[in-house]
Amino acid sequence: MKLSDIKKSVRNIPDFPKPGIQFKDITTAVKNPAVFHEMLAMLATNFQNRPIDYVVGIESRGFIFGAALAYALHCGFIPVRKPGKLPAKVVSQEYELEYGTDKLEIHSDAIEAGKHILIVDDLLATGGTCEAAAQLLKRLNGVVEGFAFAIELNGLNGRQKLEKYAPVYTLLRYDEA
Repeated sequence: MKLSDIKKSVRNIPDFPKPGIQFKDITTAVKNPAVFHEMLAMLATNFQNRPIDYVVGIESRGFIFGAALAYALHCGFIPVRKPGKLPAKVVSQEYELEYGTDKLEIHSDAIEAGKHILIVDDLLATGGTCEAAAQLLKRLNGVVEGFAFAIELNGLNGRQKLEKYAPVYTLLRYDEA
């Protein structure tokens, strides 16, 4: 299967969640077993020879790819969640949004010092959410080995924000934001 075939399976929804946004809906891709399998195989191949102890998935669509990728790479999966969703003691990281701030949390005992982490989400836009996740993991003395995404929106420069932490790998790239 070619990347162009996978790209065709991603639905574009104009003006969602607000006018001017071209939302890339991965649900149409992951519901197709052949497409979802191929996406995961391509992502896993890129990281199979890297020392990955844990895949960290960011709520919520990062859980779709993250858990499956952890399985494929034979490593553990750790969720990074929005505030108030994790039951044990957490470490929090606030980050900037276009209008305001948001916060991510991880269990304070989720990562052992020196463990190698792959951060996964469905889409890379400005990179703010994944940068916050990387900062959380560094605070817990984890080693960020890389970032993996199904989709990247080139015009928003998220890649440049994340490459200071680790290499960035994306399957599909779109020029429009």
